[in-house]
Amino acid sequence: MQLGRRALGAVLLTFGIITLALLTAALVIVPAGEAALAAVPAKDVAYAAGAAGAADDTRPPTRPAGLRPCPVPFAPTKAASRETGYASICWSASSDDTGVAGYDLYRLDAKGFVLAATTTGTVGGFSGDLGRLYTMYVVARDSAGNVSPPSTLITVAAVRGMTPTSSPSPEPGDHVPPSKPTGLRDACLPDYKGVSFCWQPSTDNVAVTAYDVYRETATAYTRVGTVSPSSYLIFMESGLVTGQRYTYVVVAKDEADNVSQPSDPLSALSGEGFPTPSPSCTVSYRAATWSSRLNAEITVRNIGTTPIDGWRLTVDYPASTTQLVSGWSADWTQSGARLTGTNKQWNKVIPVGSTTQVGFTASYSGSVPAPVSFALNGRLCVVD
Repeated sequence: MQLGRRALGAVLLTFGIITLALLTAALVIVPAGEAALAAVPAKDVAYAAGAAGAADDTRPPTRPAGLRPCPVPFAPTKAASRETGYASICWSASSDDTGVAGYDLYRLDAKGFVLAATTTGTVGGFSGDLGRLYTMYVVARDSAGNVSPPSTLITVAAVRGMTPTSSPSPEPGDHVPPSKPTGLRDACLPDYKGVSFCWQPSTDNVAVTAYDVYRETATAYTRVGTVSPSSYLIFMESGLVTGQRYTYVVVAKDEADNVSQPSDPLSALSGEGFPTPSPSCTVSYRAATWSSRLNAEITVRNIGTTPIDGWRLTVDYPASTTQLVSGWSADWTQSGARLTGTNKQWNKVIPVGSTTQVGFTASYSGSVPAPVSFALNGRLCVVD
């Protein structure tokens, strides 16, 4: 019996020595960092690795594509006195090196694009006035906060269920949006340093009050300017990279904050413009006023290096409330807010350093107008 106990003790001692040796070997061959992680539960190790990966991730997801109308089967509802529908779209999933965390859907209103919905799937939408058209775009996000380029714009109607519904009864107030801006054309001001483009006016049942211009950026469509209605609509943006193309859309809106569908996108080139010539003239202007009329006297001096042989002087006023009545020492005409004087035969040549004096009488309404610019043969003059 005693021998059996001694044998058992020896076995236990041998097992303890072997176990200690294995533990020692494990500590020797495992690097310090991994030995520290060995004490962390497996799920926490995975979380720590994911967090580290997210911190190092700077690559955004791909641009959402394949946008299409995708109404969902909601029951008809009413909010206050207006029937509501649901504006909904589907899109193809974006890809990302660490995985897409979600999608943000932006809706266009009179103040710009606003966040309308967030989803982890590829279907999204929001409630709206039944039958009304809504423009939207989608961006994808990953867990590191990187945001994809914006999708193309899509315009869909707010409907009920999977099939389009009849238009609701009209309600008091203006709910008709302006027509879609068309005819966008690049380089409408070729000597401008930057982007310049123009388009055709929209129509509205009441009146168009403004045009908002949006430029596509790395993650959004950003409003970069607003243009007032006129017979010639042009937008200009400076401070861009010369030689690079930028994508723009134009949206018309009315006084009731109805917004049109965006124009078709325009890819506009940022040009280097033409060199600005040195002024060749100075202008002195003075005007006497009486009973809503003004008598303008203009002295033009040639400060260039060669005689001016034949000239056209343009005088631009800020508003077309100024109306030409008569003029002298030039043949005067008017187009809009611009008055133009063309030389007489006897004052056709202005020698270097010499002056010529011209003038006109005009009527006006409101406050006394002051010219905003003078140009001789298309080149701006310095105002004394």
